[in-house]
This record gives sequence, C-alpha cells and structure tokens, in this order.
Amino acid sequence: MFFSNKGEVKFTETILRDAHQSLMATRMRTEDMLPVAEVMDEIGYHSIECWGGATFDVCMRYLNEDPWERLKELKKRFKKTKLQMLLRGQNLLGYNHYPDDVVDVFIRKSVDNGIDIFRIFDAFNDVRNLERAAYAAKQEGAHVQLAMAYTVGKKYTFKYWKKLAKDLEELGADSICIKDMAGLLMPYEAENIIKMLKKTVSVPIHVHSHCTSGVAPMTYMKAAEAGCDVIDTALSPFSMGTSQPATEVMYETFKAGGLNVKLNEDAMTYAAEYFRKFRRHAEQEGLIDIKMMDVDTKTLQYQVPGGMLSNLYMQMKEQNMQERFDEVLKEIPKVREDLGEPPLVTPSSQIVGTQAVFNIMTGERYKMVSKQTKAILKGEYGKTIRPFNKSVQKKVLGKEQAITCRPADLLKPEFFNKKKELGEKASTEEILLAYILFPQSAESFYNKDEQ
Repeated sequence: MFFSNKGEVKFTETILRDAHQSLMATRMRTEDMLPVAEVMDEIGYHSIECWGGATFDVCMRYLNEDPWERLKELKKRFKKTKLQMLLRGQNLLGYNHYPDDVVDVFIRKSVDNGIDIFRIFDAFNDVRNLERAAYAAKQEGAHVQLAMAYTVGKKYTFKYWKKLAKDLEELGADSICIKDMAGLLMPYEAENIIKMLKKTVSVPIHVHSHCTSGVAPMTYMKAAEAGCDVIDTALSPFSMGTSQPATEVMYETFKAGGLNVKLNEDAMTYAAEYFRKFRRHAEQEGLIDIKMMDVDTKTLQYQVPGGMLSNLYMQMKEQNMQERFDEVLKEIPKVREDLGEPPLVTPSSQIVGTQAVFNIMTGERYKMVSKQTKAILKGEYGKTIRPFNKSVQKKVLGKEQAITCRPADLLKPEFFNKKKELGEKASTEEILLAYILFPQSAESFYNKDEQ
C-alpha cells in the first residue's frame, strides 16, 4: 500500500541530544560527536538537534565539559545543516522561571554560538511562558518552532489543540511541533490531529515522539500520510526503547511507500556504523541500561516520558530503591492529577516524579514536599489545564496565596546585578549565564582551579 500523501517529509536527527539523553542519561561526550559530525552534515537532514534539554547541566556537572564549547565546535563542522536546540520557554534550560533580561541574553548568545532553530515549549502549554523567548529568538533572526506538549486527559480535546495551535501561530511560530515526549500519541489520533492542524494553521508541522510504548513508528507513518512536514528520528544504534524511531527505517519505509524523502544513504550508513561502535563501548562502560530498551506499555497507563523513565530509574537505583520502581510509577498519575494534570515534560516530569518518590518513601502523601512542587501549587510555573487538588494545595501552601499572573512578571531583572556580583569570575556572558542557570555546576566547572 502506498502513501496517499506524495509530499516531502524531512528528518531532524536527535542522536546528538534527545536520543542519548533518553537512553544513557545524556552522557555522550563532545569528543564522541566531533569525529563523525562532518559526515552527518552530508546526510541531508532538515536539522540536527544537538543542544538544550539536559545537555547544558550534564556537560558541566558530570562530563567536565563546557556546553558552549560543544556548540561552537559542532557549528564549525555542520556547515550545511541547521543546528537546533530544545528550550523550555521562560525556564530556558533550568527548572525555574528566569527574568526576561536573562531570557534575552541567553537566546542572543545561543545564536551567536551556533543555534539556528529554537524548539520552544512550556511544560503547562501556558502560552504566556513562551512569549518572551519567541520574541527574543525572532529578534535574533532565528527560526522559532513553538511546541505543543502532547498528553492525554479529558480536557485535552481536539478543540484544545486547535486553539493552542492558533495561539502559537499568532505568537509568531515559524513552525509548530507536536511534542509527544511520552510516546502517548496513537497513530490514528496523529493522523486526525495533523489533518486538523493543516486546515487550522499555515506553518509547517513537525512531529516528535518516543518509542517507549512501542507505537511511535506507526504514529510517524500516519503522521506522514496526513501531511506532516518533519519528523524526529535517531540513527539506529541510538533508536527505539525510550528514544526515537530509527532514521534509516523511517527513511526506507517512506521511500518504499512513495513519499519524497532525500537523504544520503552512504553517509547515513557510515554515521550509523560509527555510533554502533560507540554504543558497544557505552554498554561495556555501563552507561546504557538495557531496561531502557524494552517496550513498556505501562507508559500508556502512567503517561511517563522516556527521558524521565531512565533518569528516575537511575535515581532510584542509586538509593537502592529500584525494587519499588513500579510503586512510584503507579503514584505518578495520582500526583499529576493533584497538580492540575500538566503534560509530563521537563521540568514538570521531574517535579511530579520526585514528588511521587517522596510519597512512596515516606509512606504519607505530601509529608515531604519539594520546593518545586510547592511552586507549582502556588502558580509560579503558570496555569494548568485543570484546578489543583484543593486539599493538597492547602496542605502544602498553608496560608500562602497563589498567583494568577504570568510568573515572570514578578521577577526583577537579574543579568547585570549578577554580573556585578560575580565580577571577574564570570569573564564572558556565556559563563555568567551558566552561573545564573546552574550556579553549583558552574562554580565547580569554571572555578575548579581555585578549589
């Protein structure tokens, strides 16, 4: 059977960011990427996702690397292919909201160092939290891709997605991404949503999913048939499991079905073989947990994204709690409902996951509460699709009042005050931004000679 849609489908390659973030907790080093970068530049990708997400913090905290240097070195080698990053709206790459001046400078320096495309999302799909980042990226001449964090629930209807897409286009989106971080998007649902979006907005539609639940390759097929413009894939050695569908498999499937796909097969084969050797090394070093390669249909039940699964399991393993992993998985949807049923994507996924662990560890729900859980219940992350559980909110906040405005409206400018405070310690704007986003990681990395 051939695809009825004969349009071109393009590919965004995730192996340098989301694929290894999902399968090996973001532990791929810059030195592992650079030898094959120029070959990857010949493949013909729409873009290479290589920065953002957890990479910035992990570079400094665990790999003893400068994240800005990684970006600059990759940019030197990718002369034909656009570099893309994942940005969490007003959260940037951190877990809290930052003032508008910090957002402005971060985006300017990201463009200066090599980013062409910003995929910007908000964990709550609160459009107010996308406004400043979208504006700043537009000012820098970058491509602004605004993402809808996909999830399921009674309130997440066709009407909801249609209105959100219109809002994103009005905000200046150059393209819109359906960001299915948990692999919950069913094939026929994808087909129907994309057909609706194609009638609703005029910008290209990009689809991002994970194979955690096993359905993503089928979802991509129906998405392509419905007319989506770009899909996220990972070269086969770092595909499937909690990662994306394999680039080579989707390419061959689309080609055989009559879709217009254009990738350099020789370059793709060479790059895949390079990463196959690297993967064997990573497995020997214990960096890839084979559990993350399983198809886990519990994802459909608990709505847990791939990167969250691998990181949560690693955290529990470090505390010798891995035998209670299933208990935590069952607690996650309960916590999610208490917190207004947000999509589970960074930072809400980490916050909900951590709170679920606390609830199981202590044996009493919300006896121990993270400051981030409290911030959500106070409205400091934005507006959720449903009201919070009032009894939980009262237990956590006490007499404190919740806010209803755009959270960043309450934040004072920080960049220049921080510059004065740090002085020579932050010798460049890039280093200063690292200190603002991740002060402990930045201090241990950039100031290690004095420690």
